[in-house]
Amino acid sequence: MKKFFNKLWDHLRTNPKQIFFRVAFVLFIIWFLFDDFGIVKRIRMEAEQRILVERLKTVRKRVEENELRIQHAKDPDSVEKAAREKYNFRKEGETLFIIRDK
Repeated sequence: MKKFFNKLWDHLRTNPKQIFFRVAFVLFIIWFLFDDFGIVKRIRMEAEQRILVERLKTVRKRVEENELRIQHAKDPDSVEKAAREKYNFRKEGETLFIIRDK
């Protein structure tokens, strides 16, 4: 074990520039990958962006559907349809059948 450390120490003393540049290169690679603007963070942020874009699409679609409902809400037919479907209302003299899926 002592021979190994002696060889390592001799190598460090004889090639200090080479060791310095290797250590600097390794530190640069670590910084490049894991810094605030590193590749790992960028990949995470792009994945999050894809999720948010999909969520935005679904929310926009729901907003459009709600806007159409609001536009049609003033029609007497749509009010009657909503009351019949959602609240099980019926006209006088009608028989109401409720069919539920199991």
